[in-house]
This record gives sequence, structure tokens and C-alpha cells, in this order.
Amino acid sequence: MNWQADWGLRFRMFLTMFLLFALYIVFAGVLTLYLTDGAGSLFIFGMLFGGMSLVQYYYSDTLTLKSMGAKTVSADEYPQLHSSIERLSQQADLPKPKVAVIDSQVPNAFATGRNQKNAAVAVTTGLMSTLDREELDGVLAHELAHVKNRDMMVMTIASFLSTIAFMIVRWGAFFGGGRGRGGGRGGGGVMVAILVSLLVWIISYLLIRALSRYREYAADRGAAAITGNPSALASALMKISGRMDKVPKDDMREEAEMNAFFIIPIKSGVVGRLFSTHPPTDDRIEQLRELEREMTV
Repeated sequence: MNWQADWGLRFRMFLTMFLLFALYIVFAGVLTLYLTDGAGSLFIFGMLFGGMSLVQYYYSDTLTLKSMGAKTVSADEYPQLHSSIERLSQQADLPKPKVAVIDSQVPNAFATGRNQKNAAVAVTTGLMSTLDREELDGVLAHELAHVKNRDMMVMTIASFLSTIAFMIVRWGAFFGGGRGRGGGRGGGGVMVAILVSLLVWIISYLLIRALSRYREYAADRGAAAITGNPSALASALMKISGRMDKVPKDDMREEAEMNAFFIIPIKSGVVGRLFSTHPPTDDRIEQLRELEREMTV
């Protein structure tokens, strides 16, 4: 495997983590100020926020798989899938991740986990029925490239912060109970917390979008390095993109917030495409074709 470290991706991950850390501190400080009253509630809030962060970090793979309805499968149940992932993992010099399958006609796949030793790769039954062996290898290699690039942890942290902020924006009226400190007493404190949460949600979403677009290009290049066959992934992207447009709109719509993790995002109209976490499929295919030409030369 001709693997080359992507320093552009590493710099973007470092910058994103730095900005997220600063955002996390400000976010926690504002919520502590406006949604707590006294040392007791401050301690409880800190424990709750910290506990949720630890659970998200250590059990991100399990939580993500369950939220998507993915079932971990054995080699006896899906021998070909396990064989492909094991072979590609060896080529990528990675520990074999957990293998999961989602019973859905939407052709898609994603990788999750906090590091290379605690990762999982999930595919849908629709993906396996849509692609041939080489195309499926290309998609699996793309997901393994995410594991090797270690970009999943950054996406997990960013998604967690965004989710918490969105929950407060959505259910803010139920937080605080009209209590706060100083100028934060009454409904004003809750409104400040909601507005800050909205700002945090927007900023974290933009950070996710910016990093996710670049990491998809990086994972495509990684898949080409692992398989040595960029055209197979390009063919898979064309097939998946074509099938996604024909999938019923209600299928997997509730998992739309997982778009950043999918190999092809679930589209939701013009706005969804405008703020997509993925680069245009045509651009990804063109990059893969260029890699194919370079390999041929």
C-alpha cells in the first residue's frame, strides 16, 4: 500500500479540535451561569455534562450503531463481507474493526469509533445488493481510510456538541425553571442560554461541514491507496448516487443528522444539498479518475 500522510487533513483536524475546545469551554460556562443556581446544581450540571461527554467518547461506536439500527454480525452470517474487511484491513495495516449490517434498502455505509482499535464499519443490505465485489471493496476501503486517518473522533466530538446545543435550543423552555444568577433570573436567563446554544450549534455545524468535506476527499484517496483501484470506488459512487435519488423520502430520514458519517449523504431538498457535509459526487469521481490516470502512468 502506497499510503501517504495527509497533512492537510491533520492540520484541519487540529484546528477543528482547538476551536471546538474553546467553544466547549464557552458553552459550558454560559450554561453554568444561566441554567444553574448554587454550588449544588452547578456540581450536578458539571457531572451530567462531563458524564455525557465520557459516555459519548467511550461508547460512540455502540451508540452510533444502535441509533442507526445496525446489528453486529459474525463471519458465519456474512462470510464474504467479513472476508473483504479482514483483507482490506490487512492491506491498510489496521486491526479488523467490528462489522455491522443495517437492514435498509438505502445503499450506504459508515465507520465509527474513537480510535483504530475501537472502530466499527457498517453497511446496509441495499449497498451489498447494489454493488459488485470490487465496488464494495472500494466503499469498505473508503471507510477504513477514515479509521486510518483517525478523523472519526473529531467528528464524534463535534457531532456531540452540536447535538447538545440543538437539544437546548429545542427544549430550552424546560431548562432552568426560571432560575439563574443575577441578570439571568427569570425567563431572560433561559433565553440567553438558548441564544448561545443556537450560536454554538451553528458554529459546530459549520466546523463539521468544513472538515467533513475535506475528509471525504482524503478517504477517497486513502481507498485508492488501499485497493490500488480508484475506478472501483468511482463506479460505486455513481451507482450509490443514482440509487439515493430513487429511495423513498421517508427511508432513514430520521438519521439525517448522521450525514457527516455516510459515504453519500442523505439529501433533503435544495437546502440540504447547499449545506451538505459532503463534496459533490462528480468532484469526488473526477479526483478518483485523476488518481487512476496517475497510477496508469
